[in-house]
Amino acid sequence: MPLQRGEVQGYDFNRMVVEFTMLNQDKVIQCAISTAAMDDLEGKRGVKPHQRLDQFMRLREAIEEQASHKFFEGEVRVDRPVMLRSNDFSIVASLRPRRS
Repeated sequence: MPLQRGEVQGYDFNRMVVEFTMLNQDKVIQCAISTAAMDDLEGKRGVKPHQRLDQFMRLREAIEEQASHKFFEGEVRVDRPVMLRSNDFSIVASLRPRRS
């Protein structure tokens, strides 16, 4: 059973990540995605800090799917958040049509 949707915790400007949670049954799993990963996933650059949560919401389904996959593949430590980076989405990004 994949992780279930949790809460969006916010944008951390200093770390340049959006933090969110997922649920594994009743256990809260801390997660984060880098802004670079979101930019790569969406194919955008120049997203302003105040626009990051809106960007996360547009990409939320793909982000949460990848967080669940990474969690269950055992690619994370129990005492650390599930951290998503651009390389976690390399296959998804390669399928996106290129802009000319």
